[in-house]
Amino acid sequence: MKPALSEKDHIVPSGWRQFRQGDALSAAIVAQLAPWWQQIFGYYLLKVGDLSCEIDTSASKVQQHIAIGNQSPAAMLRAQPDALPVSGNSVDAVLLSHCLEFSADPHHVVREAHRVLLSDGYLLLTGVNPYSAVGLMKAWPPCRSRYPWQGRFFSASRVIDWLHLVGFEVLAEQRFFCSALLAEQHDNSRYQHWLERYLSFVGSSYLLVARKRELPLTPVRPKWQPEPAFAQSVKGVSARQGAVNTDSGSC
Repeated sequence: MKPALSEKDHIVPSGWRQFRQGDALSAAIVAQLAPWWQQIFGYYLLKVGDLSCEIDTSASKVQQHIAIGNQSPAAMLRAQPDALPVSGNSVDAVLLSHCLEFSADPHHVVREAHRVLLSDGYLLLTGVNPYSAVGLMKAWPPCRSRYPWQGRFFSASRVIDWLHLVGFEVLAEQRFFCSALLAEQHDNSRYQHWLERYLSFVGSSYLLVARKRELPLTPVRPKWQPEPAFAQSVKGVSARQGAVNTDSGSC
């Protein structure tokens, strides 16, 4: 796959404060994740990427939360999202919050999340919706030097195709946070709540919830039987019996 970002443009935000309305967006992500935390159990939750490190996961029932990033003060381990220092099949859930947009190889990030997850483990992934006001603003040159427009946006349907390709089953797709991210403060008016309730399709962000599926390989025995290498007429006749019959016939 062609890299989404060149090394020259590979500038990853270190925190939500670099976004306009970043605190409001991260709070909206926490609200979207809250119902799912009640369904996910286990020992290890991996928060991958600087933005994921700053997401509040205290509502999760998973026992240990490990944050992996590069610049975030909340990171516990320093590593790239596409090269995780974690053994395969070892964690119960992975959180990728707005991580693919700023990755040079986002498809490999998805494969790496699949590698470290246990069978039936959960992947919770958020991203920027390109079919929203935020996505349209990427065409305006002054925005290209700001976050999140410095990244590359991927539609939810495209990311779902990647998830299916590596072996995930997508359980849910949700869209939220109807804002263009241009104003300094998020609008919490009644009109804004109406947009997020009835026009969530054009929300600036989406949440995908998927599970890693591994089907057991059970050998299937063939129903057909191979043809015998000898004629049916001599089947079961030993060499000694054949010799006796030959002697008796010669007499």
